[in-house]
Amino acid sequence: MAKMRFGILKLGDHLEFVEMPSTHMYQLTALNRRLHKELDKLTAGNVPRLPYLIAECDDLELVDEQYPVTGGLEYVNRLESAFAAIEENSYPLISLLTEIRALQAQLEQWYEEETDQ
Repeated sequence: MAKMRFGILKLGDHLEFVEMPSTHMYQLTALNRRLHKELDKLTAGNVPRLPYLIAECDDLELVDEQYPVTGGLEYVNRLESAFAAIEENSYPLISLLTEIRALQAQLEQWYEEETDQ
């Protein structure tokens, strides 16, 4: 069984827990930082609010069911949809979407390989 890591994301008072293969968590952390760095440059009206990845951990035991654990691929798919929907005219989104889609493709391959084993 593959080793998983959990990312803890915070947006306002809302927490979200994302489960990722431990080999890919650093990429989610780096992507989150890059997206936050670039958000202020976007001028479109439909820029999504993006949570901050505030912590990573190897083990997670939730005792409050109001905070579900989201699968890494599901989270990255939502992220890709949100950024693909941005109608930006003055800042090219292509590099941000490329980074999101690269992680998306890697996770798809990882999950496919895991189900084949």
